[in-house]
Amino acid sequence: MQLSRLLNKQFSKALCNHVIWRTHAKANQRSIRCFSSVHGDAISWSYQQGEADRPLIGKTIGRMLREVAEEHADRDAAVFVQDNERLTFEDLLVESDTFGAGLLSLGFKPGDRIGIWAPNCKFWVIAQYATAKVGLILVNFNPAYQARELEYALRKVQCRGIVAAEAFKTQDYYAILSSICPELETSEPNDLKSERLPDLKSVIMISEKKFAGALSVHDVMTSGESTAFYRRLLEIQDNVQFDDPVNIQFTSGTTGKPKAVLLSHHNMVNNAYFCTRRLNYHQKPHRICVPVPLYHCFGMVVGSLHSIVSAATAVYPSNGFKPEACLKSIEQERCTSLLGTPTMFIDILNLPNFDVYTIDSLNTGLIGGSPCPINVVKQIRTKLHMPEVTIAYGTTENSPLTFQTCQDDTVERQVSTIGRPLPHVEVKVVDREGRIVPVNTEGELCIRGYVVMHSYYQDEAATVEVLGSDRWYKTGDLATMDEHSYAKIVGRIKDLIIRGGENIYPLEVEQVLYENSKIEDVQVVGVPDPRLQEQVCAWIKLKEGQTATADEIKEFCKGKLSYFKIPHYIQFVDAFPLTVSGKIQKYKIREMAAEQLGLCEAT
Repeated sequence: MQLSRLLNKQFSKALCNHVIWRTHAKANQRSIRCFSSVHGDAISWSYQQGEADRPLIGKTIGRMLREVAEEHADRDAAVFVQDNERLTFEDLLVESDTFGAGLLSLGFKPGDRIGIWAPNCKFWVIAQYATAKVGLILVNFNPAYQARELEYALRKVQCRGIVAAEAFKTQDYYAILSSICPELETSEPNDLKSERLPDLKSVIMISEKKFAGALSVHDVMTSGESTAFYRRLLEIQDNVQFDDPVNIQFTSGTTGKPKAVLLSHHNMVNNAYFCTRRLNYHQKPHRICVPVPLYHCFGMVVGSLHSIVSAATAVYPSNGFKPEACLKSIEQERCTSLLGTPTMFIDILNLPNFDVYTIDSLNTGLIGGSPCPINVVKQIRTKLHMPEVTIAYGTTENSPLTFQTCQDDTVERQVSTIGRPLPHVEVKVVDREGRIVPVNTEGELCIRGYVVMHSYYQDEAATVEVLGSDRWYKTGDLATMDEHSYAKIVGRIKDLIIRGGENIYPLEVEQVLYENSKIEDVQVVGVPDPRLQEQVCAWIKLKEGQTATADEIKEFCKGKLSYFKIPHYIQFVDAFPLTVSGKIQKYKIREMAAEQLGLCEAT
C-alpha cells in the first residue's frame, strides 16, 4: 500500500485532466434552477432538450476519482455500516488502483469483461473503480441469480472473470459456480478450462477462505503491489477514453431473455453529475444513504458515482435492503439524502419503531424505480423530513435517468409528474407513426443524447428494435408532456411488470413454467399491490387429466427463477380471453385477475 500511495502522488499531476468542471457559485447560492412555468418559453409540441448552464464532462470515471481524491483525500467516500468499514477518497483511490494492478497481473486486458456477483459491500465499490481505471468492462449480476440465469449472462458477454461473494441470504455463490463449471474445483487459480464457459479463466472470491480453483481478493491485491503492474495501470488509465465502454447491465427484453446494456464512461459520469446538480449536492457536503443495490444502475450511478462527482459520502446501511438498518444509518451517519424505490420508502415509513430514530438530518433524496403513490410522496416530504425530495424517471438503457423534478418545484408537480428532462437530454412524445404529438397528448416517450446506451452487447437485432439510426431510444412507455416540459408516465406499451423496482418480463417467467410437464398453456401478468406496486400473477391451463397446486408450481420455479420473478398469485383456468382473431388479451387477464383476487389499483 505504501508503494501505491507513493506512486499515486508521483503521477497525480501528470494524470490530472485540465477540463474545469467544479462550480464557481457561492456556497449559499443555487447555480442552477429548474426552468418552471415562470422561466423560459412554453412549448406547443411534445419535444424538448433539457436546458443546461454547464457543458458535458469529457472525463473517465478513473479521472473523476483521482481529482476528487486529490482535493478531498481525508473525506469519507464510502461507509459500510453493517460491516463497520470506511473508505476515504484517498483509500478508495489507492485500493482501486491496487486491485486494478492485480487484475492486470492476472492477464486481464482493456476491453475484457469481468463480472461482479455480490451484494453491497466494500469490494463491490473497489471493483467498480478498479475495472474502470484499467479499461475493463464490469458486468453486473443480480445477487439473486440462479445457476441458469448466471450461466446465460456469463455466456452472453463472454466474461473472462468473475468477482463473487462467498454467500448472501440463501445463496452459496461458489456452489452455484461449481454447478455450472465443475472444472472449477480441479483447476489451478486463474487457469480455469471450462467446457461450458470457455471464456471464463478467473474466479475471484470476496472471502478470507480458500476455495479450490479460485483466487481471493487478498491474493489479487497482493499481486497488485508489483511496481511493474502498477506502472502499467497508470499508463492504461491515462489512455482510457471517456467514450469507451465501462459497464454492462442486464435487462429483460420482449424475447424473454435478458439483454446486455452496454454503457460508457461518458454515459454514467454525466448522468451522475447532472442528477446531483438537480439535488444541489454542489452547495455543501452531503451524506447519501444508499439502500438500493449496487448491481442496479440506481445504486451504481445514483449512489456510488454521485459520491465521486460531488465529493459526497455514500453510506451503505446493509448488504441487502433492511428498513431499520436505513434508519439506524441515517441517525448514526447524519445522512442528508436518502435514495430508494417507492417500496423501500413504504417499508421504512411503516416500521413500528419508526419514531425511535432521530433522522432530522435528512433534507433531500431521490425516489425512482417505479411510479410512487402520491400519499407516499407526501409522507416522505413530512414524516421523513425530506421536503426537497425529487422524483426521477429513467431506464437502464439511459444510464439510467432522463427526467427529474427539482427541489423548488411545487408540491403538485413533485407528486404528479416525473419532472423535466435533465440538461442536454432530448425528449419527445410520438404517435404510432413516430410523429411528435402536441403537448398533453399521449404517445410513446423517446430519448436521445449522451444518456443513451451504446447498444445491446452483440445483439444488433434487439438494438435496432429500440434504437434507430437517428439515435432516438424508444422507451416503450406511454407518456404525456405539458407546455412546460413536465412529463407523466401514463402506461406501458410493453407488458413489463415492475415489482418493487425490479423489472420482470412475463415471457421469461412463462418460458420456465412451460417446462412443467403438467402445464398446457400459461399467461403471466402484473396485478396491483399496495406495497410493491405490482405482483406477479400466473394464469395456468393444465393438460387434460392433470392436477396441481399453487405451492407445487412455486416450488417448481425455485432454482430456475430469481425469487422476485416467481408468481405470487397462481390461478388455474380452463381458457383465456381472446380477440376475434384468436390473440390472448392480457389486459383482460389483468382486470379479471385483480377482480377475482379482490385487488384494487394502487394509489
